[in-house]
Amino acid sequence: MPETFVDWPRAYRIIASRYPPIDLFERLTPDPAVWDALIALEMLTNPRVRDEAGQITLVPADERVSGPGASYVMASFTHLNPKGSRFSDGSYGVYYAAADFETALRETVFHFEAFARDSGDPIRDEDMRVLVGTVANAFEDATSLTDAEQAAILAPDSYGASQAYARKLREAGSNGILYPSVRNAGGLCVAAFKPIAVGIPTQERHIQYHWDGQRVTRYFDYATQASVPVATL
Repeated sequence: MPETFVDWPRAYRIIASRYPPIDLFERLTPDPAVWDALIALEMLTNPRVRDEAGQITLVPADERVSGPGASYVMASFTHLNPKGSRFSDGSYGVYYAAADFETALRETVFHFEAFARDSGDPIRDEDMRVLVGTVANAFEDATSLTDAEQAAILAPDSYGASQAYARKLREAGSNGILYPSVRNAGGLCVAAFKPIAVGIPTQERHIQYHWDGQRVTRYFDYATQASVPVATL
């Protein structure tokens, strides 16, 4: 499968603000090879470090990143979602980002709605962080697959084929996958299998999703103080 060099000066990722920023990977030495020992020592006196570090052993030392904002990337690989995602069965982490804000918005709104609907959430608001970083690396290009293959790995409500496809690429050492957004026609996303495959992002702004009990109808942009309608996905 051919690779494509992805060069995005602004790659967007939106995460829930209810998870407070951690700075563990910013405070550690720039040498990731010794992190395991340092984290183990700090946990002797600070049990919270276990929660901050997550499963650090899942990330090889030569694939870790450090410095300001590093935790935004590392958390995707050390704090796993046991339910998995499109390109992970839940046994390893993936860092997802989009080439533009609208695509990141639509992707996250879809999953937010699914979670809120399954939980039977009443009308409520949820603060979100907009992260912006860079992507400058080679990724497997899913757009080069046949129409049938793309249809399988981009199925709207089934991750079986995409997880099997991703596992093979990850085991072969791939940086990740460039693929068309399933929730925003024309949008592009990356699914990175390694922290070093993407640039470290910074927080651009906060937004707030409004869940009306059925769907996210709008979001409030704290930067512009404007309420923006969200079209039905």
